Amino acid sequence: MVFRASRIALAVAVALGAGASSTAIAIDLYVDTKTEQIYAKPGPGRVHMGSFVREDIPAKTTDRAASRAPVVAVDKKSGTAEGGVESAVEPTEGVDLAAMRKDMELKAKMREARLVSEIASLDERVKDAEKVHTEFTEGAPHFSSKDGNFTFAVNGRIQGGSQYNFLNDVLPATGSNLPNELNSGMTIRRARLGVEGTFFKVWDYKFEFDFTRGNGSLASGVTDAFIRMNVNKPFSLKLGSFKEPFSLEEAASNRFLTFIERHMAVNSFIDNVNTYKTGIGANYAVPRFQFGVAFQTEPVGAWSAASTSVNAAGNNSRNNGSGDTGWEGIGRITGRPWMESETKFLHLGISGGHTVVNTQYQANGTINVGPNQTGGGGGMAFFAFPGTNVDRTNVLNTGNLSIGNRGAPGSRRIDSYDRFGAEGWLVHGPFSLQGEYLRTNINGLGYSGEHFTGYYGFASYFFTGESKAYHVRNGAANRIKPKQNFQWSGPGWGAWEIAGGYDYLNLNSGVIRGGKMDMVRFALNWYPHTHVKIQNNITYVLNVDTSGSPIPRTAGFNNADLASFLSQVQVDF
Repeated sequence: MVFRASRIALAVAVALGAGASSTAIAIDLYVDTKTEQIYAKPGPGRVHMGSFVREDIPAKTTDRAASRAPVVAVDKKSGTAEGGVESAVEPTEGVDLAAMRKDMELKAKMREARLVSEIASLDERVKDAEKVHTEFTEGAPHFSSKDGNFTFAVNGRIQGGSQYNFLNDVLPATGSNLPNELNSGMTIRRARLGVEGTFFKVWDYKFEFDFTRGNGSLASGVTDAFIRMNVNKPFSLKLGSFKEPFSLEEAASNRFLTFIERHMAVNSFIDNVNTYKTGIGANYAVPRFQFGVAFQTEPVGAWSAASTSVNAAGNNSRNNGSGDTGWEGIGRITGRPWMESETKFLHLGISGGHTVVNTQYQANGTINVGPNQTGGGGGMAFFAFPGTNVDRTNVLNTGNLSIGNRGAPGSRRIDSYDRFGAEGWLVHGPFSLQGEYLRTNINGLGYSGEHFTGYYGFASYFFTGESKAYHVRNGAANRIKPKQNFQWSGPGWGAWEIAGGYDYLNLNSGVIRGGKMDMVRFALNWYPHTHVKIQNNITYVLNVDTSGSPIPRTAGFNNADLASFLSQVQVDF
């Protein structure tokens, strides 16, 4: 009986097992491709199957199938092998070589699939471990999810300043008033710490606290605290506490200012009435055009708690008179009509806003006004200091613009004020020019056309070749990046900038005698690294006119000679 190759191979194995001695033997077998007979010798049409080796292994016949093993006999003359089974066993159909090959290929594919699955499982575990990515960028830790939906970063800044007054010729104080002078010294101008990030890619947030604000009032230290929805790349909406969209210099972070302090009109009309207010705003920004609008009310915290940037005369309806100025609508439009590159452009812009002021009278119609007419019953005051960073005494001061009992002869009350601004900024490589004109109109009982004006202009030049940088979303100055960072040993000297300009503010108008002042400023700035900045300023007051001021301290600075040397070291991340 002739079997197919697979059955014959099995029979050969059994035969070898039955007739071999305890010593291992080997035999080469060949199969005839036509008859499928197995031969022990090569010949025409015969394919070598391989060498078969048998070693003594104890036989095990544990079941009925093993007791019916096939038998193979090899003819010594012909070299043929024939095999069969006991008569009790029915022959079954064999599997050909092609089927065996397919079976082996299938098993190989299964092993490959298992290997791929194991690799994929390992890769997934690696991805799980990397779902939160941590890195230090610009000196601060930044965290982000693997899918980019969530980010979290820490930011902060510290600015340490000093002031030395080498001209301080002021009128002597009268009565029990304190001396009319500016004091030299040192201070921490700002110390801020905050967090910012994104969630679900569309939303971002920012919270920042300044430890130098508020005179111990915790809430007054809050600056930015908002959530923003980015509708698309240029357009966004935000809700919370944020800066008013007004003025080129105010739109720039204090980290990126050319001079240590902002110019007098910007401080008087924007900073000193607290530029950080709560509300809702919209912003649209592309490289050539930007606009921002906002509806805002009070700042976070009590109005009178922050001496550095909250108006000293202000109280409002919130918390029984501890708030800000009521509400306002404000906006700014800017663009770059000429733009050859990011280092050669002309920026122009305008700003405007209307602010409602709440003046609180007591039940009997009186208003509480202190000895310096900076009051405690609401209203509004505008004041200014001569560009100093440690002693920021208010040389100019309108006093509270709400005075007198309700309805009494000679009483006045500010109900609102309107602000307008025009700005220009030219950058041509390392050279730049910047200037602004600002005006504030006073509206209310006892006022008729009173207004304040201020303007400034300055030139800047980097003699190490850098250019002023542009912040598209803010439409203002951005971080300076030195061409070469400073190194103790090597060619790097950082970036060096010189600047000089003129500053003017007039708070005299009609019945208001807040005084007027003009001055010049000079700056030498060193940027050893992108996040380190060392500034040196000289300020020289050209003229102070506070004649007619009802505030003794303000009147004492009339015709004063004032000049100061200022320095500031800044590190931010």
